Amino acid sequence: MTADLQDAKRVVREFYAAIDGAEDTALAPSMERHCAPDLLWRGCHPFGELRGPHLVAERFWRPLKASLRPMRRRLDLFFAGRNEIDGFASVWVASMGHLMGLFDAVWLGIPPTGRVAMLRYAAFHRVANGRIAETAMIFDVPHLMMQAGLRPFPPSTAAELVQPGPMTHEGLMFGPQDAAEGDRTLAAIDFMVGDVATWKDPGQMSLTDELRCSWTEDMIWWGPGGIGATYTIERYAAQHSGPFRAAFADRRFNGHLCRMAEGRFGGFFGWPNLTLTPTGGFMGMPATGRAGDMRVVDMYRREGDKLAENWVFIDLLHFWDQQGLDVLERMTELSAGR
Repeated sequence: MTADLQDAKRVVREFYAAIDGAEDTALAPSMERHCAPDLLWRGCHPFGELRGPHLVAERFWRPLKASLRPMRRRLDLFFAGRNEIDGFASVWVASMGHLMGLFDAVWLGIPPTGRVAMLRYAAFHRVANGRIAETAMIFDVPHLMMQAGLRPFPPSTAAELVQPGPMTHEGLMFGPQDAAEGDRTLAAIDFMVGDVATWKDPGQMSLTDELRCSWTEDMIWWGPGGIGATYTIERYAAQHSGPFRAAFADRRFNGHLCRMAEGRFGGFFGWPNLTLTPTGGFMGMPATGRAGDMRVVDMYRREGDKLAENWVFIDLLHFWDQQGLDVLERMTELSAGR
């Protein structure tokens, strides 16, 4: 099993080196060397699902690399594991960090700044037969918009900032890891997922006490642009978890497509994870009464038997588009009027 994970890591590291070093017309051939011909690539709005490495290169990588120049990948997490959701049959490699460059050309209609910009991202890659067969990648477009001086949403309940990697600086697991540590991390994530799925009656247990079952007291929640980051259980409850729970009348958990862990790190993604009906107050936006899907990636660091850090990526542009708000279109209109 360890050999399978190391082989998969090698495939993804070679892919990253190739795609990060390729420019313009070399991007598609680089992807085709490292990805399956029928690659399924899931990206956040406005990209959605794309099929085949050539299409991904032309629709996503080529415009992005023409905008952030020269693009450099700053990795904070890199780990591999077998997918709990399919009975540990498939092998996946996950990474998280920033795609950095000088923001010198328009991307998705966002005006360039001529300054360094950091596009926060997280990705899961399924590796089979020596190639990447499937990818899910969520990148924080609203946070990039904020770096360009735009405000796509009302003021956040938590802090907006360029987010660092793990406090322990040990998230790049290029080598083999202790399998028992990965099992403990997956167990902690599973417990938290099960606990969240059965939100307690506030009359029976306070939100902070409920959170203490899964989280260390000094936990850090690194949320997406538009929500922000928060620190300690009490502030997390006040600045995100409480407002989030209060904002939705109907909530449905749709499950995950991949959930895995290695060492003291792990994560999951769904497509979508949740279906929610906003009743008002979420991110300062009015209620619509429309059910909307949330595509989410979560990455975790464990301490002991509890979770200590959580990096959260939500395809907020997709969610609000389902509510009738095209954030990119509104941003273009606002930029034109500046």
